[in-house]
Amino acid sequence: MFTRILATKIKAMAEKMPIVAVLGPRQSGKTTLVKELFPNYPYVNLEALDVRDYAQSDPRGFLADYPNGAIFDEAQNVPELFSYLQVVADERGSNKPGQFIITGSQNFLLLEQITQSLAGRIALLNLLPLSLEELGLTSYKNNSLEQFLVDGGYPRLYQNHLQPVDIYPDYIQTYIERDIRKIKNVHDLNTFQRFLKLCASCTGQLLNLSSLANDCGITHNTAKSWISLLETSFIIHLLRPYHSNTGKQLIKSPKLYFYDTGLACSLLNIKDSEQLKTHYIRGHLFETLVISEIVKYYYNHGEKPDIYFWRDKTGNELDCLIKHGEKLTPLEIKSGKTVVADYFNGLNYWNKLNNSDPKNSQVLYGGDQNQQRKQGNISSWRDLMKDTFLKDNF
Repeated sequence: MFTRILATKIKAMAEKMPIVAVLGPRQSGKTTLVKELFPNYPYVNLEALDVRDYAQSDPRGFLADYPNGAIFDEAQNVPELFSYLQVVADERGSNKPGQFIITGSQNFLLLEQITQSLAGRIALLNLLPLSLEELGLTSYKNNSLEQFLVDGGYPRLYQNHLQPVDIYPDYIQTYIERDIRKIKNVHDLNTFQRFLKLCASCTGQLLNLSSLANDCGITHNTAKSWISLLETSFIIHLLRPYHSNTGKQLIKSPKLYFYDTGLACSLLNIKDSEQLKTHYIRGHLFETLVISEIVKYYYNHGEKPDIYFWRDKTGNELDCLIKHGEKLTPLEIKSGKTVVADYFNGLNYWNKLNNSDPKNSQVLYGGDQNQQRKQGNISSWRDLMKDTFLKDNF
């Protein structure tokens, strides 16, 4: 069992709210985690046909079987259950928190039901694949950067000592055939798989819906709906641009990032770390890793990520801006293992434009040595494994 940082927040919310939902992609460890945190709760898998039929045909009777609470796994399979969960939670009273723990891997189906039926009665938490901080607590912490990028963070790979080629092709096929097939507007699964691979080739770059649509032979609106589908099912994250009052014309398109670099590598047919060392997309994958680690940090502490990128139409840019109230911390992400002067170009421009103190600037790079320079702080990617790095610096 891996130490999952989100565990503390789950337990805390189960002591305050009648229902706690743990959402995330398939195989991110949701079921394992909630079963360990709530060992006395009956476990109910709503993907089992007989259980699902019972819950759909007699939801009130189904819930009555669990007077002391239960874990409902893959709850999006029985959307009819949510309105009854509301009634039962209200009947049992607000003085009985932690009545039900639900998990789900299809955020696009769950959120609509939760918004309609369970607002004010449920805590929503997201569990993504293992973070570098969580992996840093294991024996895998000394792996190379390229190996981390290829392996990704799905727990089963580490728990069962598997290779990426052993899990990701099946994972992709399962995601498409079990989850995407259920969405009415996705009829051509082969085209969708091609679209998914094209998205992997665009990770760490500006989202260009027209280009994706043309390359796949689909309409712009279809590409837009499929991007939304990937985003709400925890495959990709869209990083929004930051708009300030500097008077500059700014880019308005978001940047696309995969939540997991191992999944992206598999879609790009990158099979090992040696292949990745000279691959054209290595830099974008490193940027993807860092952005996903920042997002995981927020989610693991039960918070919503408040991060952006910045780019104007003359080519000046910053990879990431992390917002805390009115404070903005600029971050440049560089995959190279040797620090060069160019690493500070974006930071220097931003600090001059906003009259910001360079000592608050950060460069996160692919090397191992930390440095403090007058243009900003330089941190190794390995610092992402430390439990205080993101908290102290951002």
